[in-house]
Amino acid sequence: MKIVLVRPQIPQNTGNIARTCSVTDMELLLVRPLGFSTASRHLKRAGLDYWDDLRVEETDDLEPHLSGSFFFFSSKATQCYTSAPYTEESLLIFGSEESGLPPEFFQRWPDRFYRIPMKPGARCLNLACSAAVVLYEALRQVKGVS
Repeated sequence: MKIVLVRPQIPQNTGNIARTCSVTDMELLLVRPLGFSTASRHLKRAGLDYWDDLRVEETDDLEPHLSGSFFFFSSKATQCYTSAPYTEESLLIFGSEESGLPPEFFQRWPDRFYRIPMKPGARCLNLACSAAVVLYEALRQVKGVS
């Protein structure tokens, strides 16, 4: 299983997600352009000393990675994240804090979009919180983690 961040903008969010990936033994895929340098002290501080155990990859193009089990997460989706059929090979894909996921993804794969329920009128959860919520549900379904 892998968490994928498409064009992340806030280094602290990415650092927190990296830490979550490290402690759950998940991989992290970052899709450029990034809104920060991977040498950013804010990124390193948020990830603390977990960077040494993390499997992280950067790419310019997500599409070659999109085969098999992949799911997009957006506050604009209608399906609940708990209904996604996760597998051990699933890619859990999140968009930029500023602009979300590219609209063409929704046009091409509308049935692969899921959301985390929120009260009406709420804009969205923090990216790091969203990634953790989804990852732990995927782990619960696939590995029985509770």
